[in-house]
Amino acid sequence: FSFSVFNRKTGEPPLINGWIPYLGKALIFRKDAFKFLLDQQKKLGDIFTVHIAGRYITFIMDPFQYVYVIRNSKQLEFHEFADKMASKTFDYPALSNGKFPDLKENLHRIYQYLQGKPLDIISDHMMKNLQDIFEWKCSQATDWETEKMYKFCCSVMFEASFVTLYGRVPAADGHKVISEIRDKFIKFDASFPYLAANIPIELLGATKKVRKELIHHFLLQNMTKWLGGSKVVQARQDIFEKYELLGDYDKAAHHFAFLWASVGNTIPATFWAMYYLLRHPEALAAVRDEIDHLLQSTGQNRGPTYNIHLTREQLDNLVYLESALNESLRMCSSSMNIRISQEDFVLKLEGNQEVSLRKGDWIALYPQILHMDPEVYEDPKEYKFDRYIENGKKKTTFYKAGRKLKYFLMPFGSGISMCPGRFLAMNEMKMFLFLLLAHFDVELVENKAVRLDNSRMGLGILLPDVDIDFRYKLRS
Repeated sequence: FSFSVFNRKTGEPPLINGWIPYLGKALIFRKDAFKFLLDQQKKLGDIFTVHIAGRYITFIMDPFQYVYVIRNSKQLEFHEFADKMASKTFDYPALSNGKFPDLKENLHRIYQYLQGKPLDIISDHMMKNLQDIFEWKCSQATDWETEKMYKFCCSVMFEASFVTLYGRVPAADGHKVISEIRDKFIKFDASFPYLAANIPIELLGATKKVRKELIHHFLLQNMTKWLGGSKVVQARQDIFEKYELLGDYDKAAHHFAFLWASVGNTIPATFWAMYYLLRHPEALAAVRDEIDHLLQSTGQNRGPTYNIHLTREQLDNLVYLESALNESLRMCSSSMNIRISQEDFVLKLEGNQEVSLRKGDWIALYPQILHMDPEVYEDPKEYKFDRYIENGKKKTTFYKAGRKLKYFLMPFGSGISMCPGRFLAMNEMKMFLFLLLAHFDVELVENKAVRLDNSRMGLGILLPDVDIDFRYKLRS
């Protein structure tokens, strides 16, 4: 008898225990978390606890209850969990271990450089760097050029992000240096789900060696050679200098973690946005039309030799581009929003529901269930590029069971765990697609379906299970 469901203390949700001690339901969950959670919801309702690899995780499935979890940030903490996971994955000492007073708060304060006016500055740099890379690509594309799409997105986004954040590598072969870092990054990233699942790095082949090499690139003596880095990275450097107990390697590991946070999810998200546009000619035509219209109305020429400039307002007004991007994010994002109960307490929910939690229990929201809910999104498996548009304007009201939802699209987490770089990430992806469609004719060469690879379920944007050929040439 494969699992038992029984009530524990009063007020505690039903518990699903696996038949293998310790592993609990980890194997089934890992194979397809989405299906597993939907099956349990049908049997047990909207709140249940699953024993997964030694942890008790209580899932709240009803999106109307999300707000009660997100609001309770005192009792339900996120940062300590994130800090532990990141320090293990990226090999720096945990921030919460008492040796580095206020370091967490100081680093958090720096995210102001990714909002407001500073966001405009860093976005402008990103736009310029993307244009330089596209110009370089153009100089090689005299006729149709065929490339692998994921590889293409990866090389463009990685280099543009790297140069924007950390500066140019002054060597004559700057492109080559960055592509070497990128190749190591891809190797490390392939092991990321295992590291996040707490598997010792020693068991992951060359990952430990690759991680060490990557971190070495970010040692101060290497970073000082790079030209024109961003304020956000400079501010992080300044803060690290104030902590004498933070070794050179530890500081470098922090910089490497920041790079991963900047591109680890943006690259696959850019791939999916591009893939779905190319799979759907009507979507491609609508987005391209909007882009051409903006260039005409602002008197800007397209073509790799012209510098295109976009204000934040202009980027925000590209409603078809944003809707198409949001739709691909809805379909490919799979992040689990985790909180950890700091004490034994009763979480009060809507409709007089209560959940008794023990200290150390995990609470999880799994927004992919919401993103694929046919009550919220008609035909959720279908890509509809204009799903987030109503009467030519952005659509922000979505309903379930006739009630308006506060949360309907959550690719960047929620509340205290929301990604601080989300505005920059959205801008980068929009600018990539803008320049790609402004400069090039693009089309798929193969007609094979690319599916989501589930090995990152719960960790952010899912990767494609295969790469696909596409081709591009300069627009006439």
